Amino acid sequence: MQAEAFHLPPPNLGQRYTVTISDIAFGGDGVARVGDFVIFVPFVVLGEEVEVELTEVKKHFARAKLVRVVTPSPLRVEPKCRYFGGCGGCQYQHIDYAEQLRLKRKQVADLMQRLGGFDPQLVQPVKPCPQPYGYRNRLLIRSQWNKPERRLNIGFLRHDCGLVEDIEECAIAEPALNEQIREVRRNPPPKGGIKVSLRIQPEGWEVPPDSFFQNNFFLLPELVNTVRERVRDAGARFLVDAYCGVGFFALELAADVESFAGVEYDRMAIRAARQNARQRGVANGEFIAGDVGEALPGLLEKFDRARTVLILDPPRTGCRPAAIDVLRRAGPAQILHVSCHPATLARDLKALCAEGRYELVRLDALDMFPQTQHVECVADLRLGAEAAATAPAQTNLAGEPAVG
Repeated sequence: MQAEAFHLPPPNLGQRYTVTISDIAFGGDGVARVGDFVIFVPFVVLGEEVEVELTEVKKHFARAKLVRVVTPSPLRVEPKCRYFGGCGGCQYQHIDYAEQLRLKRKQVADLMQRLGGFDPQLVQPVKPCPQPYGYRNRLLIRSQWNKPERRLNIGFLRHDCGLVEDIEECAIAEPALNEQIREVRRNPPPKGGIKVSLRIQPEGWEVPPDSFFQNNFFLLPELVNTVRERVRDAGARFLVDAYCGVGFFALELAADVESFAGVEYDRMAIRAARQNARQRGVANGEFIAGDVGEALPGLLEKFDRARTVLILDPPRTGCRPAAIDVLRRAGPAQILHVSCHPATLARDLKALCAEGRYELVRLDALDMFPQTQHVECVADLRLGAEAAATAPAQTNLAGEPAVG
């Protein structure tokens, strides 16, 4: 049926509508409207006319599955993965890559404005990945017993439920990782419910099995360059690397600063960071194991805050409030917040910038996750002019002037 405005009662499960996609929300679903009622639809392109079937109905919105594309967008392309549309790993394989980049910039800008109150013009165009397929170097494979077919499914969660989509290969994974998938299938877990972590070890880095490392080697140099450019732009001479993992940012930027310190809760990652420093002959910094919120006050007191940059690269859930409070009180001149989750990033930035304490001067975005909803962001915060002007002289724990 053609979409028309309706009043109570709301539509029912299974009802079909022909709608026009007016937006693509963060997360990948298209947005359509029937009157004032919003319908979210996956695997569509902006401007398309599509037939949908409602699968979930709430008071003010519904979710639907795509039945057919009535009028396709010229930006619709053929997905390269045979599992696309079932597997929940990718959301955008059906969209031209240049349009994916434009779409992600708009989504980040909208989130920054809506959740953080920031000027969307601060968000720069998304930097493309030189290899939009075959880039991923880490995957989590799940196993699940398929009772109707009496076999073990090995793959990824479906986009529409908690079941596992059985897969033999992943189009966004590096070839060596696909070979690991085939090896798991040749030697499957003994039962369902077991997760298998697959990883290609980064060359020249020691990374424990469960420690974090960026999952796209192809765009990693551009990520480092982006962070380095922002550090140089601010003229920082000291670096504190919070959530430092195996020391990636601290060691890549060690030659750009006089000294640095890294902190990370994962003790195995800290041991690896120290080993990575020794292998590179880097001796102008230290790595400390501990809770970021608890360790930051002492670390920040070691350096002249007027010339200190702090890099935040927290988990997807963002920074803990305690860490945010420490940063606002300590006031390093520059904070670079690196995040793969724009929504939690906007929340953290809003807290840091409250009452003019910090100012967001630029946000760079990099497509570390082509074909998916995710995007890596680097937010450049500078201490507010009033906060910097009224800052008291800084001393270290011994009551002596800080380094610098």
